[in-house]
Amino acid sequence: MGIVRHVVCAMSGGVDSSVAALLLKRRGYQVTGVFMKNWDSLDEKGVCTSERDCEDAYKVCQMLDMPFHQVSYVKEYWHEVFSNLLGEYQKGRTPNPDIMCNKHIKFKHFYQYALNILEADAMATGHYARTSQEDEEVFQQSLKPADDFLFRNHLEIRKTVRLYQGADRLKDQTFFLSQITQDALRRTIFPLAGLTKEYVKKIAAEAGFHHVLKKKESMGICFIGERNFEDFILQYLEPKPGHFVSIEDGKIMGKHKGIFHILCNA
Repeated sequence: MGIVRHVVCAMSGGVDSSVAALLLKRRGYQVTGVFMKNWDSLDEKGVCTSERDCEDAYKVCQMLDMPFHQVSYVKEYWHEVFSNLLGEYQKGRTPNPDIMCNKHIKFKHFYQYALNILEADAMATGHYARTSQEDEEVFQQSLKPADDFLFRNHLEIRKTVRLYQGADRLKDQTFFLSQITQDALRRTIFPLAGLTKEYVKKIAAEAGFHHVLKKKESMGICFIGERNFEDFILQYLEPKPGHFVSIEDGKIMGKHKGIFHILCNA
């Protein structure tokens, strides 16, 4: 890959992806912001959260004078992430939908969209992680002046790209990125690699991103929100009651409503 000029940044409507886009712009990249809709849902107040997040992402792109697009992967998310989650719970295993979402949606479908449809040289996200091919001076806490396009101009295709922790160990997201392919890693930039969360908030405040700074930080599974997880899963899985049996003498010790109930409340 030659000089990286056009980067597509995944925009969630949150502070991390907003600052990631800002830093890319400051480095002189041609940046396009894209919002992904992966789930159709309403919050507890009947508000479509994805529409609100999309509006926040669009506002940031306007402030940064960036092109903005939105894509829907609702169907892909259902078949490649959510169906897998339900199947794992039925088998008595605890899945991680964030890992599956990154593997199948963000770094497969979105990655292909960025490179093939928008003809980008690379994609970027607001994850707290870094790769072995990123130049350390590109995005750093001190934000010192640097030469243009310090992101490697020429990538060694045969060389393995490694995933490393970023500067903020408390916000480390490498576990959730652990199943990304080499092709996707090779063309991904993590602008927040050298920054802490507090410093990211500082940059956002200075840039006037007050509408995203006011938002509560997302925790847990994105499509659940603040709803009760067990109640949510019961909308899709049929309860299969059973017994607690002693491994010592085989006596029935009690009843349970189904193995996934136990996992949901663990």
